[in-house]
Amino acid sequence: MAIRQLSETLINQIAAGEVIERPASAAKELIENALDAGATRIEIATSGGGKGLLRVSDNGSGMDAADLELAVKRHCTSKISTTLDNIRTLGFRGEALPSIGSVAKLSISSRRKESAGGNEIAVAGGKILHLRPSASNAGTIVEVRDLFFATPARLKFLKTEKAEAAAITEVVKRMAIAFPGVRFVLSGTDRSTLEFPATGEDHLARMAQVLGREFRDNAIELNAEREGIALTGFAGVPTFNRGNSAHQYAFVNGRPVQDKLILSAIRGAYAETIPAGRYPVAVLSLSLDPALVDINVHPAKSDVRFRDPGLVRGLIVGAVREALARDGSRAATTGADGMLRSFRSGFQPGYQRPAQAAWSAGSSPSRPFSANGGFGERPQASFDGLSTPAARAEPQAQAWQQPRPGEEPPPRYPLGAARAQIHENYIVAQTDDGLVIVDQHAAHERLVFEAMRKALQSKQLPSQVLLIPEIVDLPEEDCDRLMAHAEGFKELGLAIERFGPGAIAVRETPAMLGEVDAQGLIRQLADEISEWDTAGGLSAKLEYVAATMACHGSVRSGRRLRPEEMNALLRQMEVTPGSGQCNHGRPTYIELKLSDIERLFGRN
Repeated sequence: MAIRQLSETLINQIAAGEVIERPASAAKELIENALDAGATRIEIATSGGGKGLLRVSDNGSGMDAADLELAVKRHCTSKISTTLDNIRTLGFRGEALPSIGSVAKLSISSRRKESAGGNEIAVAGGKILHLRPSASNAGTIVEVRDLFFATPARLKFLKTEKAEAAAITEVVKRMAIAFPGVRFVLSGTDRSTLEFPATGEDHLARMAQVLGREFRDNAIELNAEREGIALTGFAGVPTFNRGNSAHQYAFVNGRPVQDKLILSAIRGAYAETIPAGRYPVAVLSLSLDPALVDINVHPAKSDVRFRDPGLVRGLIVGAVREALARDGSRAATTGADGMLRSFRSGFQPGYQRPAQAAWSAGSSPSRPFSANGGFGERPQASFDGLSTPAARAEPQAQAWQQPRPGEEPPPRYPLGAARAQIHENYIVAQTDDGLVIVDQHAAHERLVFEAMRKALQSKQLPSQVLLIPEIVDLPEEDCDRLMAHAEGFKELGLAIERFGPGAIAVRETPAMLGEVDAQGLIRQLADEISEWDTAGGLSAKLEYVAATMACHGSVRSGRRLRPEEMNALLRQMEVTPGSGQCNHGRPTYIELKLSDIERLFGRN
């Protein structure tokens, strides 16, 4: 069969299959062009999920007639000239507009700010229909109709109009977070209007627009730098989590990406703090020399490659963990909101309290609060006994009060002073401006785990020598990767050595792990290093074991605590990183402000 040159239209349609996968892909490319043109206002309109109509209007620099004619031809761009080593724009290939024009009906109206009139070009199925003068405002309007009409087979693979419209919304949200100084408006017959006013340099305000006001109240600022790579953004406290990873946003030099390395680093940073099946909320922005990252590895430019992926991963994990240790122990504000919603008014007309739960003034309830109950059958305090002499005798059990003239003010504690233990599981503490309810088992579990984690990091872990070394057969390249990390494994108690070109001999395993499936462990480490060039699997296993041991060695639910024990637990929580959630990611305490309590009683 003879080789022949493909037509320009067919070449563009092939390229469109890679660049324009769905209406959201076209929206992304057009918005990127508007941002590269310096637009401060971008309006997007859709119909039929973007399949019937996609219009992007901007107030950018605009184009003249000569630019319009070149813009719809492949590999024509104003953004690069001779090299890919210094790309500082979102677009650079010159493929988006000709690809769209080859599979849809495309029209572009544009006018430069300094020009008296504008021009319009129309393309359908890869053929230019006309190029003529037109009346238009400064900037550019790109209109795409009947997407994929020239390639009907592609239409069969698109999702419903609602799903395609939602994908476009997600693209606009990511662009809005990346560029807070730009006003975005998304409207159309297939949606309600969505508007993001410009917030200037206030990135957190823009994030609150996209992620909700709750994110502002539960976000921890990130600001770290390592070897010329800067990381900024905000990470949510661990107890502020979601059911999927859709609320994780990553940007590299202002470009929205969905890079596996970054998402894996976020997951690793929150290890042992998020429940299984839950995902943290985070917005991370990396800034680095363009020469240190390759953005030309994916047709949609959603994936990138870093020259030093280990450095990037280490920066993200270290910065997020440092932020969580610094400020991540606080409870999410959503906990108090959920608590308020669960309350119901205690009084209802005609309501009769059950006899077994009733008590008169001065008498005790059938199951009293044990504010000073001990380990045995110690006398229990009644409801009126929350301020018994025994409780007042404890200096730490006093909430902060205004000192008398000449008196030394008592210390203030963020988690307040213990006032009661209810159902032998929850500690109620009074703070300066509200109250805190602590799950004693979850809180102590976290304290024990952090102590064990610190011990793991302070010295080399003990190992157990295998009587017969375990031989693991692996591809030669996997063996090379594992041996490059042999010293790190040794510190964790895992001793390996080369056993021929395609095998690894395991001589020692961490004593803390007990009986180990060496074959499975080594293969898992090899796979992880191959994909991410990291070796966090063994460390994670050790921390998982530590978390399990901490759970069994903690204060159990149903155990009565003395006031001094409750207050000691509160004081230790205040100085322990990550004490706001247990090892399984559940919150250890919920804070209720006095204003929230007053709302329950209709006082404000």
